[in-house]
Amino acid sequence: MENNNYHLPVMSKETIEGLAIQPYGTYVDLTFGGGGHTRAILQQLNTHGRLFAFDQDPDSALQAANIKDPRLTFIQANFRFCTQFLATHNTLQVDGILADLGVSSFQLNEPTRGFANRMNGPLDMRMNYQVPLSATQLINNYSPTQIITILQQYGEIHNPKKLTQHIIRNRKINPITTTAQLTAIATPCAPRKRLNKYLAKVFQAFRIAVNDELGALKELLLQTPNLLKSQGRLVILAYHSLEDKLVKNFIKTGSLEGKLNHDPYGNLLRPLQPVHRKALKASETEIAHNNRARSARLRIAEKVTVPNSVSTAKN
Repeated sequence: MENNNYHLPVMSKETIEGLAIQPYGTYVDLTFGGGGHTRAILQQLNTHGRLFAFDQDPDSALQAANIKDPRLTFIQANFRFCTQFLATHNTLQVDGILADLGVSSFQLNEPTRGFANRMNGPLDMRMNYQVPLSATQLINNYSPTQIITILQQYGEIHNPKKLTQHIIRNRKINPITTTAQLTAIATPCAPRKRLNKYLAKVFQAFRIAVNDELGALKELLLQTPNLLKSQGRLVILAYHSLEDKLVKNFIKTGSLEGKLNHDPYGNLLRPLQPVHRKALKASETEIAHNNRARSARLRIAEKVTVPNSVSTAKN
């Protein structure tokens, strides 16, 4: 039985449809979480189908242990290493890849993880406890310039210098070790009537830095063309503009920067083609039942059958 208290999958129907699952195919769920999408994929596979599920979070490994299915192989690792781990299982190409980015509902609602400001807990934010750098260590040891850059680039904070000054001043008095401390420090810097959104961006910025989330996503995207079989599907759910921009650029151009590359004949060089012109969004009905779906952007791509198939040359 699916543990909905752990994580309620966003746009589950659209996601599974986007994979265009073949019952006998091989698929990868790069973000197992509570196993919602994994279970939905397994329901579409026959006895010859195969599913690999990745997650670096040890709590997800405990959830995966509850699924007794010979078609499923769980790998406790960051998805940036998916190619090498799949190779150890004699799998070089797959029919579909799914990634539901961001943090799970369980992670956000568990005070000991330190991902959100709503409940007081240790300022950790690590998705993998084996990673040495926690948010506490980052906030208390990084230079002002480094903290400004994190807030500016990963949180898109409008006043990173002001907030950094507050952080530096407070950490000289006492180490900043809890989510309540960081919330109290950031609150005076927030715009009127936008406190919650401001705090969410602050916590997002430090979480992304601690887990190198954008770096991992970049590495993943660059691997997908080689991992996918011809006409294989890539399905990615993103929850903020930084992630979605990378996904959008790579699907549309084959470049993380969104740079168009053409061959001498004017053909656009890209390994994937978008299935939909724009990202799909959750319905108002789903948003009413799961507020996390409000910011979700679903992008689906298919590996082109023949490289250089998108022609821009004039006849």
